[in-house]
Amino acid sequence: MSTPDEPATRQPQGAPAALLNGLSILESFSIRRPVLGVTEIAEIVGLHKSTVSRMLNGLAELGYVQRERDGGRYRLGLSVLELSAPLLADLDIRDAGLEHLERLTEVTGETSALGVWSGTGTIVVDQVASPHQVRHNQPIGNRYNRWDSSSVRVMLAYQPLKTVHQLLDDGRIIPPAGGLTREQVEAELDEIRRTGAAMNKGQTTPEEFGVAAVVRDLRGAATGCVILSAPSSRVELNDSAEEFQEAVRQTANDISARLGAPVAEEKSRA
Repeated sequence: MSTPDEPATRQPQGAPAALLNGLSILESFSIRRPVLGVTEIAEIVGLHKSTVSRMLNGLAELGYVQRERDGGRYRLGLSVLELSAPLLADLDIRDAGLEHLERLTEVTGETSALGVWSGTGTIVVDQVASPHQVRHNQPIGNRYNRWDSSSVRVMLAYQPLKTVHQLLDDGRIIPPAGGLTREQVEAELDEIRRTGAAMNKGQTTPEEFGVAAVVRDLRGAATGCVILSAPSSRVELNDSAEEFQEAVRQTANDISARLGAPVAEEKSRA
């Protein structure tokens, strides 16, 4: 029989129960809900308020939560960060991304890669080659600095607009033939942020199709991108451009999650 302060759905007893309940309390905090009261936490985790209050006191003593000075609400404490530090210190975009690139290439049959932003272009830091004899490669160390490149545009979409215009004005990012107006630049980057990806349908070379999506780090910053490259003829034959775009976008999201990126809605830059 369940006790008044423990719902029947909470089966574990003793030390395991206390551990699981403590973890549930910590997991109730999120980016959208960084500060919570005892009643709110009790509703989220399904425990009586007295149990939650008692466990919060213990977690506060250990530094895993801290009480707000102006009331009885709580937020996560620095001990949570200390606990995760060894894991976070051992993560980087290559370690986090390789298995996801392998899966992307397996699913699409095309070459996948990871790129990072150098300040004036995208540099490839990892690649999984397509198994096809006819394929496009993304050699490690390759640098792209043309606006037409999907990896360049997807990274520019998350740079300050002033920086983007300066890079184009001084030629460090090579504009397309015929040039671009400021309005065209801003509209294109807005669209990339809206869709979460950039496409290159033969814009760099007629033979190549490319699509890229942004990867975010623990702070939510754009730390790199996933790139998929394929022969244009194969993409057109299979009518797979939209399918590839979605696969790349999902892969970028998976790598971002592995890096601890927060889930947040995109907002256009002013």
